Amino acid sequence: MEDYITRFKSYLHQSGYSVGTQRMLPGCVRDFLAYAGCKAVIKVTPQIIGLFYEWLHVRPLKRKGGALSGMMIRHYVYALKVFFSWLEESGELLYNPMSGLRLGKVERGNREALSVAVVKELFSGARSVRERVMLHLFYSCGLRRSEAEQLNVRDVQVRHRLLYVRSGKGASRRVIPLTGKVAAELGVYLEQYRKASGVEQRAFMLNRVGKRMSGESYSRLLKALVKRESAWTGISPHYLRHSIATHLLQGGMPLEYVRDFLGHRHLEATQLYAKVAPGQLALL
Repeated sequence: MEDYITRFKSYLHQSGYSVGTQRMLPGCVRDFLAYAGCKAVIKVTPQIIGLFYEWLHVRPLKRKGGALSGMMIRHYVYALKVFFSWLEESGELLYNPMSGLRLGKVERGNREALSVAVVKELFSGARSVRERVMLHLFYSCGLRRSEAEQLNVRDVQVRHRLLYVRSGKGASRRVIPLTGKVAAELGVYLEQYRKASGVEQRAFMLNRVGKRMSGESYSRLLKALVKRESAWTGISPHYLRHSIATHLLQGGMPLEYVRDFLGHRHLEATQLYAKVAPGQLALL
């Protein structure tokens, strides 16, 4: 079975999946294959996957007490979907055991989108150009953390008010239009911070030592900003992305447009943000 894992890792890398996804999905598949005990993937049936799914809900954590979170269980399901789709597309399976398989819905957390007022307060509380730009990348542009990490200077076209995502999830690409205000603030960062630093780096966002901002660095920068505003806790880059998606839908933007803005492949993923109360669009 390790041969499958090795080739699956290679497929994820060649397809442009993020580094984190390349690490996580093979581990989930390895756990499934160990549970299934099948010597050949052709023997995997929908029934085996269903039993594995039920087992995930009661499986104890390896390093501490408790069970898997709903998010982690969804990661396992996603890993199996990608894995078996790859085997089917490569001709190793005539039938995808995930096709038509209905698994019970995993409860999601009660996290709601930030209100427009809270988002505006976050922007007001930013003390540096870097903090405001960071908020714009995740909220105003709706980037994933991995997309912000891989963003280069050439991807931000201030004059044309466009931001190019060249390495989105699943190797997808998209173009994000910028409002005049957002383009102006990204331009200020380029002029006053990037050029003034004198650092020759392709990366758009740099850390304090002039290196490309990592995903962890983005999270720490946001955490420091949020910590100063004691009214909120637990706000992550993805939380900001979730919020702008919700606000766009509340503002009347068609679901298909929001899907393209976020870089989702399927409307079902975007519809998760559609179950919100009416509100207004934040024009930041």
